[in-house]
Amino acid sequence: MYIRRSTRIYKGKTFTNYVLVESVHTAKGPRQRSVCSLGDLGPRPREEWLKLARKIEDALVGQADLLEINDPEVSDIVGQVRARQEAKEKAPKRASEDTLIGVDATRVTTERHREAGPVHVGHQFWQRLGLDSILEKLGLTQSVRQLACAMTLNRLIAPASEHAMPDWICSTALDDILGVDFDKLEEDRLYRVLDKLYPHRFAIEAALVSRERSLFNLDASIYLYDLSSTYFEGICAANEKAKRGYSRDHRPDCKQVVVGLVVNRDGFPITHEIFAGNTQDRSTLVTMLDRLNERVGLPEGATVVLDRGMAYDENLDELKKRKLHFVVASRQPERNRWLADFEDTEGFTAVVRQPSPRNPAQKKTTIEVKTYTEAQLTYVLCRSEQRIAKDFAIRSKHEKRMHADIEKLSKRIAEGKLTQRDKINQAIGRLKERYPRVARYFDITYDPKTQTLLSEFNADKQDKAAQLDGCYLLKTSRLDLSGDELWRIYSLLTRAEDAFRDMKTPLAERPIFHQLERRVDSHIFLCVLAYHFLAAIEQTLLNQGVHTSWASVRNTLKTHQICTIVLPTKGDRWLRIRKAATPDADVKDLYRRLAISPHIINPIHTWFEPPNSD
Repeated sequence: MYIRRSTRIYKGKTFTNYVLVESVHTAKGPRQRSVCSLGDLGPRPREEWLKLARKIEDALVGQADLLEINDPEVSDIVGQVRARQEAKEKAPKRASEDTLIGVDATRVTTERHREAGPVHVGHQFWQRLGLDSILEKLGLTQSVRQLACAMTLNRLIAPASEHAMPDWICSTALDDILGVDFDKLEEDRLYRVLDKLYPHRFAIEAALVSRERSLFNLDASIYLYDLSSTYFEGICAANEKAKRGYSRDHRPDCKQVVVGLVVNRDGFPITHEIFAGNTQDRSTLVTMLDRLNERVGLPEGATVVLDRGMAYDENLDELKKRKLHFVVASRQPERNRWLADFEDTEGFTAVVRQPSPRNPAQKKTTIEVKTYTEAQLTYVLCRSEQRIAKDFAIRSKHEKRMHADIEKLSKRIAEGKLTQRDKINQAIGRLKERYPRVARYFDITYDPKTQTLLSEFNADKQDKAAQLDGCYLLKTSRLDLSGDELWRIYSLLTRAEDAFRDMKTPLAERPIFHQLERRVDSHIFLCVLAYHFLAAIEQTLLNQGVHTSWASVRNTLKTHQICTIVLPTKGDRWLRIRKAATPDADVKDLYRRLAISPHIINPIHTWFEPPNSD
């Protein structure tokens, strides 16, 4: 939306009026539609017009409660707009004599049924997040912007390869919504769009973060950083980042890349970075902090939340040097130092856990915390009774597997299949690397005199580990928060894990079939872009008290379609009417909660000659 000024001269006097205008897509292309008159706006300078228009737009899409308190002018305008919309919807539609025709009801048919609900919602959020204006400012043409919209919505709704995407686009109502004929669309054009988006991905990401902070009033003081991997199909010889490494997808046989993602406390993505598949987690933090500062800014005093894979001294020193706070889960060796404090049950307090707003039916485990301050750091000892069984099961499984692999290695040596001492030591090292959780219980050596593998099990270390089942340690530079508050901040890290889960499953980030590095980066960026939409839609519903996932919303919206009604008239001509169906009650309710009009397109009437009956 934007504000347009109009002037009119009457009896020698000039009258000025300001009109709130929005851009809409029609069958004839983009058009401007007046929303309401704003009067003379008072002595407001021109540079404040856009700010006022954005405030009104934010209020109309769900932020009214926040804005009404601080800006009565916006509240009054929004009230006028909504009153006009309600009056228009309630007004009875009267048909004129020119629109009344005689129809042969026995031969009425429908054709070109297209799924409209999901793409309608996706397109409305494309406009709400300002993607079209963002890409336009970056110099991308209208056709590129339209195809970028179609590709993003495909990733959001029914992820497909660029080869299959044209068929999906033609099966939806995107051509009706965007006013574009996609019948002759080929995959090569889609690849070219990816290549044009690729150089601007950082600017797009930064602009989206700014827009989302304004639209949803998001917090900018906590940054949650986590990593995941995604694997390839193929050898990826042309991609230097494609390496074998620790696979979170349990596909060590495939090459992969590592994706670093920073999200805020509400789960909205802030920035991402793509690393080589064999990159260690601990080595990525400096790069990610630099990218974060370059793209969206990293204010002093912000809190960065990390998992134990990055909880190394050099990383914590880097955060301190940048004047940032941190909350991390300490690594296992540091946790062992607090064994006596974990065993002392005094001083622990229970964390009162409310049902998650995203999953209110989920059963919560009981968490107890105890805090200590030492050397300008706060340590939070966390204990969960329900987690004891889980930790014991994981540890027992790894112990059994390591015992079995030691037997296999011993057998290979005894049978003479492995004789070189260096190779045997390498095999022992790989064995310990494979089971880091339990390797410290085993003392494995090779005796060259007897040519046998010796393995001793340290029961004392195992008992010590068993005492720490269900316990973990948090470490932070924040001295102003309680153990309860610090645990809650650390638990927000699950938002980053949820983001990876959403990108990998409903958005189908994996497996990657692209072979070129820039195409792989563009594919992942497209998934991140679609996740912005997913997060915005779910957050909008959450603000309305609706606890559901995008997958459920998408399935509900599929019933709303656009079709062409063919009416054989009693004259010499037939009539085609292209229009959207009346949405079901559950679809209409979703539109209302998402602040989206159920009106998708204006009906299009086309007269044509009847088919030859011969």
